[in-house]
Amino acid sequence: MIVDILMPKMGESITEGTIVEWKKNVGDMIAKDETLLEISTDKVDSEIPCSSEGKVLELLFDKNDTVEVNTIIARIGTEDSDTLDSDKQDSTSDVKEIISEEISEDTPKEDMVKKEVVSEKNDTQNKDERVFYSPVVKSIAKKEGISLDELSLIQGSGNSGRVNKADILNYIDGKSIKPQTVNTAQPLATSTDYSTSEQLKDSIEEMDRVRIKIAEHMVNSKNVSAHVYTTSEVDVTNIVNMRNHKKDAFLNKNSIKLTYTPIIVSACIKAIQEYPLMNASINGTNIVHHQNINMGIAVALPDNNLIVPVIKAAEEKNFLGISRSIDSYAKKARTNSLAADDIFGSTFTVTNPGIFGGLFGMPIINQPNVGILSVGSIEKRPIVKETTYGDAVFIRHMLYITLGYDHRLIDGAYGTKFLSRIKELLENYSEAEIIV
Repeated sequence: MIVDILMPKMGESITEGTIVEWKKNVGDMIAKDETLLEISTDKVDSEIPCSSEGKVLELLFDKNDTVEVNTIIARIGTEDSDTLDSDKQDSTSDVKEIISEEISEDTPKEDMVKKEVVSEKNDTQNKDERVFYSPVVKSIAKKEGISLDELSLIQGSGNSGRVNKADILNYIDGKSIKPQTVNTAQPLATSTDYSTSEQLKDSIEEMDRVRIKIAEHMVNSKNVSAHVYTTSEVDVTNIVNMRNHKKDAFLNKNSIKLTYTPIIVSACIKAIQEYPLMNASINGTNIVHHQNINMGIAVALPDNNLIVPVIKAAEEKNFLGISRSIDSYAKKARTNSLAADDIFGSTFTVTNPGIFGGLFGMPIINQPNVGILSVGSIEKRPIVKETTYGDAVFIRHMLYITLGYDHRLIDGAYGTKFLSRIKELLENYSEAEIIV
């Protein structure tokens, strides 16, 4: 029996996955629930277990191929079938026996020759039919006008010599290269004359999958949204004092650290409830008004990449619930254990470059959101305050917050009012909200 392995659907919004690595090769034995391959969906990597015990008969796609969900990606043979072509071999041998029985001494030689030609032609056709090209390769070949005959001439570097995406692209590039005439009459001018020993060669590093996805996501956002920015300065002295006063008790009781992020997130949630358009998104010419506030929290990874896990229905959580969610998602992100659905569905995003010393930032909107809040570092600064005795200078803990918003939907007045409301909520944050 031959078992087909399908590209799994890792979440509601997942339509395809990229093969990161095959853990088994053709001919290897594999146990049930043993890891067969690792796949990447957007920015989450997952190990996929094998659903059946047996022998790996065929791997239909190569490393780095992107495959739609529910597509057959491999075949496993159980104890009853250890070869992919066993049925074909049996049928072929039966045909040969029938042909040999039909050929007798009385059969004319011309008929024998015709039967041999037909048999060889059928064998050739069966061989051609077994050649497999991935949908990506077929799509590129169709677009570039490459026939199947020409495609069969390409030397493949994949499993069993299979042609992959890189092979066909290299073939197309090779066809497009034309010899160029170089004028050697005059030497090329150089701005500086270095000896060979003084020159250092540049190193070239290929982007990993996550960085490629981030790059595509960022460029797409700049192409889609009309980015506008507004910055406010917030006096967070009271919040700093509250945290210093309660952080030890909060840690002892809840086993998580008391940080500034859940305080800022809770202020954003309240402001969004008063300015709900900041929680909307654009779909073509339609405005989608989301009923729940799904708060995306940007997390920096140890490999210098970035991921945005999402707290679903954040408006239903109290301060402790938000704190636990942020702590849990941050730990999962840094151990590469986030599920695919954990990073989808955000309606507003908070990013905090301030923890790395950034004074303030101008972030790119996390699509399909229309707003993102960047939080800078908390710094002590001399601030002029009005008193009953006149103006005076005080040392205060100050914070810059910057709102990036999509001008297609959010106008300057609306965005600035929203940011000012966050500023007001933070400067008047109640100590009673931090439950210990």
